[in-house]
Amino acid sequence: MLCVWSRRDSISKTGLPEGHNTTPESHLLFVMLFGSFASDQFSVVRGIHVMQYRHKGQMFFRLFFIVMLFVCSATAVAREPEPVSGGSLVYAIPGTPDTLDPQMTTGTLTFQYMKSVYDTLIEPDESGNLVPALAESWEFDLDDLTLTFTLRRGVTFHNGDSLTAEDVKATFDRMLSPDSLSPHQSKFEALKNIDVLDDYTVQFVFSKPYVPFISTLASGWSAILPKSAIRNGHDFSAHPLGTGPFVFNEWVRDDHITFTRFPDYWMDGKPYLDRLEIKTVVESTTQLLGLTVGEFDIIHVLEPYNLPKVENSPDTKVFSHPTALALVVAINNARAPFDNVSVRRALSHGIDRQALLDIAYTGGKKIEAFIDAESPYYLDLNEMYPYDPQKAKDLLAEAGYADEIDVTLTLPQNYSQHVNAGNMVQNMLQQIGIRAKIQLVDWGTWISRVYRDKDYDLTIIGHTGHLDPDGRLGGELGYTNYQNPEVFELIEQAASTYLPKKRQSLYDRIQRIMAEDAAMVFIGTPLGLRGMRSNVYGFRMTYALDTPDFRDTFKVAE
Repeated sequence: MLCVWSRRDSISKTGLPEGHNTTPESHLLFVMLFGSFASDQFSVVRGIHVMQYRHKGQMFFRLFFIVMLFVCSATAVAREPEPVSGGSLVYAIPGTPDTLDPQMTTGTLTFQYMKSVYDTLIEPDESGNLVPALAESWEFDLDDLTLTFTLRRGVTFHNGDSLTAEDVKATFDRMLSPDSLSPHQSKFEALKNIDVLDDYTVQFVFSKPYVPFISTLASGWSAILPKSAIRNGHDFSAHPLGTGPFVFNEWVRDDHITFTRFPDYWMDGKPYLDRLEIKTVVESTTQLLGLTVGEFDIIHVLEPYNLPKVENSPDTKVFSHPTALALVVAINNARAPFDNVSVRRALSHGIDRQALLDIAYTGGKKIEAFIDAESPYYLDLNEMYPYDPQKAKDLLAEAGYADEIDVTLTLPQNYSQHVNAGNMVQNMLQQIGIRAKIQLVDWGTWISRVYRDKDYDLTIIGHTGHLDPDGRLGGELGYTNYQNPEVFELIEQAASTYLPKKRQSLYDRIQRIMAEDAAMVFIGTPLGLRGMRSNVYGFRMTYALDTPDFRDTFKVAE
């Protein structure tokens, strides 16, 4: 039995190609590996969530602000000029990547920089539906548990090699080799082997169904690399080499990375820009100043209080987009006193999460567990931990911590919003008897010390969205030292469960337990805001993954 998807189709929100003759058997067959979920409010396409805005319960200002942004956006789209080719663009971003090798990092910054160099077999469109990229069609055989891709012909790597199935196999063989240090190997545990059937056909063979796999292939770490470069020991960590719209030119660490247009890109006529520079600019005020004077064309960080400056200037405008971020105050569950659940619950009661969202970030909706508020799998637990400083004090006293506690709050200094939130959290914790010393570190140190070595007490960070809940739950909890065998068993069950309602019930249970355990202080999901020059058009952020996509971006004369 086969389920086939071709480039002429569009994956619908029911999880099947539009116009597909959907019988119960064919639908079950399709979701067996990829998963599907639907309801009156939202849907999941093979584990991919379609985000919708939820305005209920939001303050009037935020509701009005979001509506006005979208009114403005709609007007801007209606007046968008015809694309023009040429020119250069500078994008300011508050950090430098730890590596340029997409297989060897979990750092969002790497994927934000490298989106322009690489392509994946498939990718999410603006609504979260998976569409062809380097693969133009695929089919799944339920009997043999095989997923077969037919590759696009005429695709060229930046070194001149033509894309073939051998490159796809070599890419994943590299990631999964015993010598590999890739943090993404666990996402491929259900994969038995990869077979090259001919030059343009590659087959993934599975030992069991694994729902999130198709989303994994659309994520940045599944970027396709050339076999010849892998064989020759090419240094992808400093010299990325892919099939993407832009060719890597130069990396000056902690300053910038430059790219030039790839004339042989497989999308006809794209990209429009001749040159792209992604500039490391840590301070948000410096980003804003650079935008104002025309030094930067787009800035990655736009503080809410700077919105009037950008909106009221004829030279600049606001770009808004939904996010799948999960903002958290992460807790080292293995380090005293946070190995005590009462202390962790006290933190959750002692931090005003809505105030953090409204003041430090861009507004948004509070979350109660490790799934973002826009995911169809998000479970509304009706605020299990309302802001209640007295309740927090009582819990600390019951846990034997009536006296003040000294802790360290480690923050990535390149993200001003997290630093601002950290200052607020410091003051809130002081009110319940916890003295938090703020420690600012650069991004590389945060990745190595906090995320990899788990050497911290508390930290504040935003976890980028994923195309499937397992991407976060199955791979981003380790640094918290959170231990609950039942939760990890449920996560494994959800990853291999193809029945939509069953999968939903498993994620509901996971969220309830994590909330009861107060594994972190779950803050919320914010709105994404970028500032840009008024003559920039066609820019977008990749659905859920928070990576800038410059393929359709162009500039007109100011």
